[in-house]
Amino acid sequence: MFHIFSNIDERRKYGGSAFIELQYCKLSAQTKLKKIVSIKSIQNWKDDSLYIHVDDLDSFVESYGRILNNGTYNNMKSGVVDIFGINYYTIENMKDLVDVITKSKPVGNEKLLSWLKKGLQYNGFYLLGI
Repeated sequence: MFHIFSNIDERRKYGGSAFIELQYCKLSAQTKLKKIVSIKSIQNWKDDSLYIHVDDLDSFVESYGRILNNGTYNNMKSGVVDIFGINYYTIENMKDLVDVITKSKPVGNEKLLSWLKKGLQYNGFYLLGI
């Protein structure tokens, strides 16, 4: 379900641009939330991102839809995961997600947990919808 690509060409060969992207937020911890969730702050297709192909979307939502709640949207509101928009998760959210995923063990959890743990040095992460 989760994919890591070493470059854009590898990702394109696998499935073009039909992916959800989990991307580390590398902005400073002092950055205001409004700027963090701004479309101008997002640059897609990072090599250290984790990707979910559109073919795995239903499985992803079934396995992680309830777990990935309370992300902050571009409009500064929070709620269930928006697979078509920006969802931002703080470093505290990341730590909580590691705990929940470790206990509940949804499909593909090993790769996601590894990626989340590597990202604890950053200012949270984005789930960027299709």
